[in-house]
Amino acid sequence: MTDARAIAEKVRGCPGVAGLSGGLFGTVATYLPGERLVGVAVHEEDVEIAIIARLGRPLPALADEIRQAVSGLTGDRLVNVRIDDLEEIP
Repeated sequence: MTDARAIAEKVRGCPGVAGLSGGLFGTVATYLPGERLVGVAVHEEDVEIAIIARLGRPLPALADEIRQAVSGLTGDRLVNVRIDDLEEIP
């Protein structure tokens, strides 16, 4: 079983990630005992990650960095990174 919490922590640790997003309708989430983890949905064949990105770096490079950061946790699953919103750097 893939640990959605560990994936979320790796994603949050990537420079350029302001936070995780559930998407427009909150569908990107993993349901855990007593908790709904927003921003990571682990499926049988893929992992969906939705983020809020900080402005300042190329978005395709950020998505690739996220894929690389979680690669050790996702096995052979395809990792789809979705950028739902942008945040200005303070």
